[in-house]
Amino acid sequence: MNWKHPGGRLAAALASAAVAVSGLTAAAPPQETARTVSYHGYQVRVPADWRVVDLERHPDACVRFDRPAVYLGRAGDRPDCPAGLVGRTEGLHIEPFAADRVAPGTARSRTGTGVASRDGEIRLAAEEAGVLVTAAHTDATEAHIRQVLGTARIAEGARPGKLPQAAPRATALAAGPQPGNFTGKGFDACTAPSQGAMDAWLANSPYRAVGVYISGGWRACAQPNLTAGWVSTQTAKGWRLIPLDVGMQAPCTGFSSRMSYDPATARSQGANAANGSVAAAQSLGIGAGSAIYSDIEGYSSTASCKAAVLSYLSGWTDALHTAGYLSGVYSSASSGIRDAAAEYDNPAYTRVDHINFAWWNGAADTNTGSYVPAGMWANHQRIHQYVGEVTETYGGVSINIDRDYLDTGTGSPQPPAKYWVDTFADAPVFASPTSTTPTGTLYAATNYVFCKAWGREIRDGAGNYNHWWLRTDPDVGPAGQYVSAYYLSRWGNDEARDNNGTVIPDC
Repeated sequence: MNWKHPGGRLAAALASAAVAVSGLTAAAPPQETARTVSYHGYQVRVPADWRVVDLERHPDACVRFDRPAVYLGRAGDRPDCPAGLVGRTEGLHIEPFAADRVAPGTARSRTGTGVASRDGEIRLAAEEAGVLVTAAHTDATEAHIRQVLGTARIAEGARPGKLPQAAPRATALAAGPQPGNFTGKGFDACTAPSQGAMDAWLANSPYRAVGVYISGGWRACAQPNLTAGWVSTQTAKGWRLIPLDVGMQAPCTGFSSRMSYDPATARSQGANAANGSVAAAQSLGIGAGSAIYSDIEGYSSTASCKAAVLSYLSGWTDALHTAGYLSGVYSSASSGIRDAAAEYDNPAYTRVDHINFAWWNGAADTNTGSYVPAGMWANHQRIHQYVGEVTETYGGVSINIDRDYLDTGTGSPQPPAKYWVDTFADAPVFASPTSTTPTGTLYAATNYVFCKAWGREIRDGAGNYNHWWLRTDPDVGPAGQYVSAYYLSRWGNDEARDNNGTVIPDC
């Protein structure tokens, strides 16, 4: 998780790993562009240029989907995953049945026909060969990975197995909101470390917080260790977690998964990402009151790109607040964080609760320098990623990490107060008080609004007008939109009061 995108250090290692793969047979492909890979009798045809990695022979190999590959076997306890991996293409992980690897949504299927994707992964159990298959993809590569799965066959001699019952959905919860009230050092890793690694680092390292990628269709690394039991165990032992979602990126980047330039669409995309992340957090036992950070990698900002990113984060924040979570953003201090600070008080956007900024200056503090004024996000609302991509060893366990310094708290805005108003007609709503593109409709009824902001004038031919816009959740369209106070059934020009006559507060 960083705003630089270096090449992977494991390219040579994985290339050599693909040369000889234990238990793998390669049939003569009918065409030069594809080859057949077999594991425990499960055969599938993949493009000839995909790497094939035997995890039994190379247990330190990282199961990563930022480049096409097939991984065979169970992932090792100490994978050598670069901390800075970002993005996803497509790939397969084929491994033996194991109860602790049966994820929610795993379907009994060899080819995945009709099986829905969840968070960028299609998870199958091929009982004819006793293997689990995880097919990672993006929106752009889903059709192709499904074509690959469609070639799956069962070879003679395969040993069938019965799908193990998934480990019961843990009722154990994280020990309080995450990261919670904490000041001190932490680290990010591309994949959640094994229990042995976490214990070794707890006993020997200066770190007490760890960033984990809990959701997002653009996660580069597999997360075989990340379960509700893992979360409960780590937090019970004293670790704090930094939950991260890596999804759509700024539209002005070259990444393949990008949010829309249209602010209303971007806001809706952010809300959808938040809803998916909340579901992931809840399945892991990371409860309400925790902060979840949207990972938006660095970009070259423009006015339209900034508007898209902040609209996405507004939808992200609104949806998280609705579910009782705090919102955070991880980005480069020089792009996403600086853009958020520039619009800190702009009522057109919903401000995130926490910032997690990448500024590799080597200083273990939360000083944002010239990027963000000291008075913004000043109430235990900061994480500083101050060093990137270093390998450190504690208790004999080496992990490639980014170093963080946290000053975080559980303080959060209370759910926004609702002010009840009568509206006399169905009214269009907009993403901001100055927008001219409708995003939905608020029906004529008694509705609630949260706050008011000054914007463009709405006027009729009878001399009635209003410049105030009221933030609300419309009947049609995304939450957190603005409706003109012109549609209030009572009060006068440029007034914005609720049904009791209380002046609606500023946003």
